[in-house]
Amino acid sequence: MKLLLIYVFISVVCIQVDAQISFKTEYFGKSNYRIMEGDTDEKVGDSKGSAMVYQGGINLPLSIKINENNRPTVWGINAGGAYASLNNKNFTEDLVLDEIMNLGLSIYHMRPLNDKWSLMASIGAGIYAPTTRFSQIGFKNVLASGGVIFIRHLKPNLDLGGGIAVNNSFGFPMVFPALYLNWTTQGNFAFKVSMLEGLEISAKHNFSKYFSLSLIAEVNGQLALVEKDGKDKMFSHQYIVGGLRPEIKIGKNLSIPLTAGINAMRLAEFSDRSFKGMFQDRSYYFQISPYASAGLQIGF
Repeated sequence: MKLLLIYVFISVVCIQVDAQISFKTEYFGKSNYRIMEGDTDEKVGDSKGSAMVYQGGINLPLSIKINENNRPTVWGINAGGAYASLNNKNFTEDLVLDEIMNLGLSIYHMRPLNDKWSLMASIGAGIYAPTTRFSQIGFKNVLASGGVIFIRHLKPNLDLGGGIAVNNSFGFPMVFPALYLNWTTQGNFAFKVSMLEGLEISAKHNFSKYFSLSLIAEVNGQLALVEKDGKDKMFSHQYIVGGLRPEIKIGKNLSIPLTAGINAMRLAEFSDRSFKGMFQDRSYYFQISPYASAGLQIGF
């Protein structure tokens, strides 16, 4: 479970050919805070919490060339940010943060190697802080990252790849495996599995060129690098959500996705900033709760 969520933060940046700006607001309803350790799973006193997450991003291709096999060679810039506001109640211990700010900037490149293979690479850096006050943000709140993935074009609608991603999540450069999966079907009914940014699974029905309805499941989250009790720690806010997503399309370049459903689990916990901390047996989380989101996607 935790290994799946960690891929949210070590994946190579998603590369898109089209320029796009996106915004998204997410609401997580109030639920109890619990601890899961070994075979036990119990409430932590009367602790409860809800959350709001605000996200935005821009993808800007700087150079695009299409070869005879319709494969793109792309250079571009990707920037994004997220702010999470955690409304925590009845906590008697310092177990959660009240806010998280993530900001990131990366340069990416994609090119075909032949008619069956492509190369995707990126390098960038981001701020992962427990505050919005830049005067309180230091070098320890910064993560540098990069990665290279080789992509096999198995079918026109199926790409599968693997490679390496490097970042300093644990205070020193470390290599992780990186996975790439993009599978889509076309027509009035469309199915998609993507590991471009976190994990996204959706089944969509296109009622018209202006409206579609999807059943979705997603894994996403935010991260803060902090110092706690004299030690370097990571605070993870990661969630699994599912629900129905109607999407309204206005013209060719504007869409409004809306989602209503449930948050199956919202992990919120401190862990040591070390490789060993990634495998700790104890997990703190907010249990199932209502979930809703609204977004805006603008292409240009």
